[in-house]
Amino acid sequence: MDVNIIGLIKAAVLNGTPLLFGTSGEILTQKSGNMNLGVEGLMFMGGAFGLCGAFVYDRFAGDAAVGWIAVLIAFCCAFLAGIVGAFIFSFLTVTLRANQNVTGLALTIFGTGVGQFVGELMRIKVGGNVSISNALKTAFSGSIFPQSMQDIPVIGSILFGYNVFVYIGVVIVVAMWWFMNKTRKGLYLRAVGESPATADAAGINVTRYRYIATCLGGGISALGGMVHTMTIAGCVWNHNALAGEGWVAVALVIFCLWRPLNAIWGSILFGGLLILYLRLPISFLPTQIYKIVPYIATAVVLVIVSMRRRREDQPPEGLGLNYFREER
Repeated sequence: MDVNIIGLIKAAVLNGTPLLFGTSGEILTQKSGNMNLGVEGLMFMGGAFGLCGAFVYDRFAGDAAVGWIAVLIAFCCAFLAGIVGAFIFSFLTVTLRANQNVTGLALTIFGTGVGQFVGELMRIKVGGNVSISNALKTAFSGSIFPQSMQDIPVIGSILFGYNVFVYIGVVIVVAMWWFMNKTRKGLYLRAVGESPATADAAGINVTRYRYIATCLGGGISALGGMVHTMTIAGCVWNHNALAGEGWVAVALVIFCLWRPLNAIWGSILFGGLLILYLRLPISFLPTQIYKIVPYIATAVVLVIVSMRRRREDQPPEGLGLNYFREER
């Protein structure tokens, strides 16, 4: 029984890590007042371009390929792809003042199409499944800690048995919390999301903060797609592997009440719920019911928050609203 519980915890952490990136990136975006519903498309782009970067490096370097370099290349390719996608969203919504919900949905379609195009292009070039060498796969999925630390009873595998992206995700979330709550720039960012007119009157550049937060948030969200492709999917491109991950990340933002630190335990919880049907099957319960549990949990949280009416649990007041300086 203990082994099963430990295995479930580890599986929940590993499956929740892509959600941690997607959720934390979207929290940063929404804190600026931008509602980017294109996380699904950003994660597809991150997964495709991350794999493409590592794959091209593996083909050119051959036996001389180094694991940490492949990880760095995949990381940078996914992050840049996410920034480009989020920049398009920012240009349309911040500069051209297009409807944020419609633009986000369009980004989902665009990003998904771009990701599948890149993945299919690689598949055609190879003439089969797109994958990287086993040596490089270990660099993506293997633990960064020595085996002696992983062999510590009970806590060893739970704390030290994960790939590098788990710890990078935690560091990003903690840094994001510190930035938003302990720095002047973070206060300015939150002010832009709450009341852009007031922030503008105080001399804060609303456009700059929304652009930067949205682009960085998009880059972080795209890393979630790369992490899913390079760890859970085994460094093999699958058109349907990421389907639904972005929407779960958006739901998790609401579940976490727009608080970065809540994304850590929230992503583990949702990661566990997503694979629960594999670990704890119930004969009379359809798999589809299992898969909608995260969304049911989000709806329950929304109802509870609405009933309590606590301001600190509400989304930024300016969320989803374009700022027209002329109407200030």
